[in-house]
Order: sequence, then structure tokens, then C-alpha cells
Amino acid sequence: MSKRIFAVGDIHGCYEKLAAMMNALPWKRESDDLLLFIGDYIDRGPKSREVVEYLVNLKKKGGNFIFLKGNHEKMLIDYYVHQRDQMLYVANGGAETIASYVEGGIGRKAFVLPEAHLEFLLELQNYYETEDYIFVHAGLRDGLPLTEQAEEDLLWIREEFIYSAYDWQKRIVFGHTALETPFVTPGKIGIDTGAVYGNKLTTVELPAMRFYQV
Repeated sequence: MSKRIFAVGDIHGCYEKLAAMMNALPWKRESDDLLLFIGDYIDRGPKSREVVEYLVNLKKKGGNFIFLKGNHEKMLIDYYVHQRDQMLYVANGGAETIASYVEGGIGRKAFVLPEAHLEFLLELQNYYETEDYIFVHAGLRDGLPLTEQAEEDLLWIREEFIYSAYDWQKRIVFGHTALETPFVTPGKIGIDTGAVYGNKLTTVELPAMRFYQV
């Protein structure tokens, strides 16, 4: 039997949906199954701190995980570490993330990321590749090898990737662009179903192509 992969879509601070999804998935820590998160754990939703704390603890306990970087994690790193594009971040859902940390009982009025949270964010991967799939937050630029893809495209690209007929020889699993239902074509699977907008959080199990939603 092939190893199963469970790829979880954009969470955006929806902690209750993440917790419900983890209860719904048949993934087991002791198994060889891979649990992959597609990025955008934070912003817009009310409980970004709780989501990051959950993922940090999940990773700490050990298991077969991949955590990808989303454009919102990149914006937070730029804001917090590099102190640039600060208004861009706040206007794109960062205000809710900042509030979740300031009001989250960490004992400070200023916005301070716990060291374990910052370390988690800085270690996120831009993509993950297997024999049959490529996992990426937003998508890929046609014709460029994975190693030559610009981070800007990996985290931000939309229509140029989604509606392209380019054949990558592997199925691309992505998030970033929120749709009411999973986006499924022979070459692509989109799993951002707008959890933060009142829709469902989606996970796809591969290679079975089984969807879980909460």
C-alpha cells in the first residue's frame, strides 16, 4: 500500500476548524503517513496565535510533517524580522494576528512572537516534491525548474498558474486562491476553500483523492 499524504488547506487563524480537522483525519502520528500543511496559518481569522501554538506543539511531539510557507507567513516575517512593508501586512489581515498575540495572555502590551513561534515561521519550506506530486502554497511559473522558481510566484501567483495548461508531469497541490469547493483538474488540486470566510477547511488524502471538510 502506498504511503498516504494528507494535505491541509489554508487555516487563517481558524483554530476551531483546525482542531476539528485533526479529529476528523485518519492520520496517525505513529504511521508513515505524511501530514502536510499548505501555508497561510495566520491572519484574518481571530486565533492565529492558537493555530501557530498548535502546530509548534504538533511538530515538537514528532511525526512525519511538512509545513509550507504561505504569503501571509512571508508578510509577517517581513513585518516582524525585517521591519518592512508594515502597512501592507496590517492591511492584509495582520491586524488580527497582532491582536491575537497582544491579547493572548503573554504578558506584554507590545507585539512579541514567542521564540518557538518565530523559529517555526523561519523554518517553513517553499515547496515539497514527491514522485507524483508537487506541493506549493500558490503555484508555479510555467517552464521554470522548481529550483529556479521565484519565491514571489511560489507564494503569490494565481490566474497565470491556475488556468495554465502547462504539463508539469506531476500533479500540483496548492492553496492560496480561495474557492467554494476544491479545484480539481488532471494536473492540479486546489485545497483553499475559504475557511476564514465562513466556508469549510479542506484536506485532501492522496493518492486516494479523498476530501475531508469541517
